[in-house]
Amino acid sequence: MSNRFSFSLNATDGKARSGLISTPRGDIRTPAFMPVGTAATVKAMLPESVAATGADVLLGNTYHLMLRPGAERVDALGGLHKFMNWNRPILTDSGGFQVMSLSGLRKMTESGVTFKSHIDGSQHVLSPERSMEIQRLLGSDIVMAFDECTPFPAAADVSLQSMQLSMRWAQRSRDAFGDRPGHALFGIQQGSVYQDQRAESAEALKNIEFDGYAVGGLAVGEGQEMMFKVLEYAPDMLPSDKPRYLMGVGKPDDIVGAVKRGIDMMDCVLPSRSGRTGQVFTRRGVINIKNARHQNDPRPLDENCSCPACTGYSRAYLHHVFRAQEMISGMLLTWHNLYYFQDLMQSMRDAIAAQKFAEFEQDFHNERAAGDIEPL
Repeated sequence: MSNRFSFSLNATDGKARSGLISTPRGDIRTPAFMPVGTAATVKAMLPESVAATGADVLLGNTYHLMLRPGAERVDALGGLHKFMNWNRPILTDSGGFQVMSLSGLRKMTESGVTFKSHIDGSQHVLSPERSMEIQRLLGSDIVMAFDECTPFPAAADVSLQSMQLSMRWAQRSRDAFGDRPGHALFGIQQGSVYQDQRAESAEALKNIEFDGYAVGGLAVGEGQEMMFKVLEYAPDMLPSDKPRYLMGVGKPDDIVGAVKRGIDMMDCVLPSRSGRTGQVFTRRGVINIKNARHQNDPRPLDENCSCPACTGYSRAYLHHVFRAQEMISGMLLTWHNLYYFQDLMQSMRDAIAAQKFAEFEQDFHNERAAGDIEPL
């Protein structure tokens, strides 16, 4: 643990990297998966349960928290860490993605975005300066620059205009962030699927100088093949001595493919959202616990998993409580999913350290291809 923000690489294997982000609130082992706590909670989980899965850092959402309960209120109550009872690092996104998703409810200019709340219709303004202020009030350890998330598909001229606006906003974010020892500001690369635009964006961000760099504008509908094609070159354009964060990813095979291509950090709502809808991730693929095949099955979700759902409950029980719409269903399935994602990250960190990432990747795909355990 350090009193400042720093990043060190411990090992590389091809483009795959393992390292350590040090912050005053604790260390983050990379590659890292960040559970999403949109509204100051990872849905269906207690903070100590999230920590028990192996998570070193959570993601909070600027847009949702500024609307409810309000950044000033959170600040008055001691900051987001105290408010949600999480004493480890928190990364907050800038609110840009959510605001851009509002389409008809927003108006964008050079200065920022004016939008109406999806909760009560009240009008708000979000700019690089206001985003930095909100994230400061929340007490975020890792702050994201305010950007426009370029939609997909986007014509080259539209993407270029969007990217260059984001780079101007990146400079304003840097200026507004100021000097905050122990806190980090990450810039966000844009440029859609255009390599020359990604290069221009990366150069602009490097000239501004950030503590870490995100690859933005992916996982927005372009598909895995195109995402991986962009990741073949986009992370390489960013400084090798700073963390690289792929925003909004993803499924287990997306995560493995991203780490293979040089990504250090990821986040996604998938583990918790899927847990609430009965979708379970295991080393042999995805299980739908609502399916009738599980109703008499005494076995765990995964015989090699040591999470509470697998060590204490059968598939039959998990099927029953899901069908009965009991709250414990979402709790146990989310716990398992988060545990699986963190176990996947640890497996990759171990493989990179041992210079066996290619073998790990092959085993990962072979197990998934084998499918779920045979029915009784």
